[in-house]
Amino acid sequence: MTTKRIEFLRVTHLRGPNIWTYRPVIEVWVDIGDLEDYPSNTLVGFYERLTTMLPGLAVHRCGVGEPGGFLERLREGTWAGHILEHVVLELQNMAGMRTGFGKTRQTSQRGVYKMAFRTRQEQVGRAALEAGRELVHAAIHNTPFDVTQAVAQLRDLADKYCLGPSTAHIVEAATERGIPHIRLTAGNLVQLGYGNKQRRIWTAETDQTSAIAEEIASDKDLTKSLLKSCGVPVPQGELVETTEQAWAAAQDIGLPVVIKPHDGNHGRGVSLDLNNRQDMDAAFALAKRKGGGSIIVEQYIPGNEHRLLVVGQRVVAAARGETAWVTGDGQSNIIELVDRQLNTDPRRGITEDAPLNVLAPHEGAEIILELQRQGLTAYSVPAMGQQVLIQRNGNVAFDITDEVHPSVAAMATLAARAVGLDIAGVDMVLEDATRPLSAQRAAVIEVNASPGLLAHLKPASGHARPIGQAIVAHLFGPMQNGRMDIVGITGQVNTTPIARLLSWMLYTQGQKVGLACKDGFYLGERCVDPHDYTSWERGQNLLINRSIDVAVFEHNPQTILSEGLAYDKCRVGVVTDVSGFETLSEFYIDSLDKLYNVERTQVDVVLAHGTAVLNAADPQVVEMASLCDGDVIFYGLDPELPALAAHRASGQRVVFSEQGGLVLAQGDTRVTQIDLNGHWVDLPGSAEWVLAAVAAAWALGMSAELMGAGLRTFEQTIQKHR
Repeated sequence: MTTKRIEFLRVTHLRGPNIWTYRPVIEVWVDIGDLEDYPSNTLVGFYERLTTMLPGLAVHRCGVGEPGGFLERLREGTWAGHILEHVVLELQNMAGMRTGFGKTRQTSQRGVYKMAFRTRQEQVGRAALEAGRELVHAAIHNTPFDVTQAVAQLRDLADKYCLGPSTAHIVEAATERGIPHIRLTAGNLVQLGYGNKQRRIWTAETDQTSAIAEEIASDKDLTKSLLKSCGVPVPQGELVETTEQAWAAAQDIGLPVVIKPHDGNHGRGVSLDLNNRQDMDAAFALAKRKGGGSIIVEQYIPGNEHRLLVVGQRVVAAARGETAWVTGDGQSNIIELVDRQLNTDPRRGITEDAPLNVLAPHEGAEIILELQRQGLTAYSVPAMGQQVLIQRNGNVAFDITDEVHPSVAAMATLAARAVGLDIAGVDMVLEDATRPLSAQRAAVIEVNASPGLLAHLKPASGHARPIGQAIVAHLFGPMQNGRMDIVGITGQVNTTPIARLLSWMLYTQGQKVGLACKDGFYLGERCVDPHDYTSWERGQNLLINRSIDVAVFEHNPQTILSEGLAYDKCRVGVVTDVSGFETLSEFYIDSLDKLYNVERTQVDVVLAHGTAVLNAADPQVVEMASLCDGDVIFYGLDPELPALAAHRASGQRVVFSEQGGLVLAQGDTRVTQIDLNGHWVDLPGSAEWVLAAVAAAWALGMSAELMGAGLRTFEQTIQKHR
């Protein structure tokens, strides 16, 4: 009897560059059992059931390289592990977490495959994997499977665990510029860059956003005072505590007025165009509920509400608000009219992706009050053709960036500077944003810290604006990429002493160096933690440390296979050897060729302006030279090694041992020689790893004099390796 089921032997989240790709993936060891004897073309009805459940599979390219390629493979016959890969990718795409990378490879054990798929968030990826398996089983056995429900659950997980759309947009803009990122919390706190080159964002806040400025922005009365002193037009207003004080203030200011919470935001508790005591008392109660503190009564400025987004010293986006109305039909109540005439707009929704909110006339306090002012409730039935105002503000999502008059933009940037915010949402009431400020009644009504970005990224009308690019450009100069120098050292022979020596030489050069190796975590000469620091998670400690300007990492094949590298790219990648595959049998690594594919990861991540430092005495390490996007330095004890000699003959850099010293050569030119006579380097077995460390230091631009000084002073730290 056959079961035709898929079992997972191991599921691993590879969080850094790995044997599959440069980006995080989930790797699954899949046992397809009896399905090894049943490729897809032998399963009656399977193709039809699967493609009916997931019609989006039609665009999957697979190995064919064009849309429909995967379906072609299904018809010809492919195996369950490969099918599961594509199903998981499609489920993630349907849940709004776009991805396209996946690979499946057979192991030496019959029916067992290694499958990897790209995921932007581990929990969502794992859930998609489980759902994908159940879907494939349903398609095989012709049993029910609710795709809609599965996708909804994945979407909920993505909303819960993934970066918010605004933060994700900024991170994507950074990625386009080659700036790496690290998510520091489960929320939206993200580090852009590494070490002392890093910057931090928290949605629309940056590490340049002043806490004082945020406090000022949260105090509307203080904000207005500062703006007024800087020549920014603001509505006249007063701070009050009671309804009597509010009415008295309105008499002084002159009706109509606006009432809003002193510490509110996002338009909550704001009532506009108030003309009588009854409406003011109701508006006061609403503002008190929404804010809880003091209340502001201020002059009402006729016009449309506008949001101008200021980043640095310029306006990068602008949106106009519109009032929301419904028209009565003599039969439907206001709830029904709103649902038919407003909420059917596809731009409205309840998620962060929607530029306009769904309106609930029976629940929204501001709408309830607005209806009361018109003598209506949510359950009133307006007469045929009767216009009913639902919402005066809160619909600021109509892009007008290209239409804003320079004087209006200048006033918005002045308002942001007056408060002290580097990123600000400046709310203005304007009759016409295209006209000069002097030719209309206008005022700045609020300056907001941590402004919402979605109205500019997904406006209800007009063009989406490249807000992420503007924020990244604000944080990083044109030639900056947020990268400190990183050296990765991979192999199974002498990687620890190479890392220790190189770190020491960099330290004696005056650099602030961090080291993560088997001996521990070092900052300069100080051992911070003596435990093994070759894991991915511990390696992150170097990348988030603001004091470090160069980091050295030791790796081994086990960590690459089980976690991936801690960083995305490096300036220097050192590979010492391809040997010892016997210790990796648990990973189905059973040959030198398979081990080669693991260790090549170190060379794959070398930057285009970086260098791979390779052992010329190991033929398989030599083969990695062709994989490097940057330069290559070969090192070896014997200057006559074929790879070293050929590399030198082509004019490239090499390091070798000669007559008690180390020679650094480029082509026929002997650049320098470092004398080692009488030093600890004479210790048996040390010469080769010293060559590797010196070659890496040369790749980083260190002078021969400083290398020699570092070598001479390292003797005191080498005792543990004797």
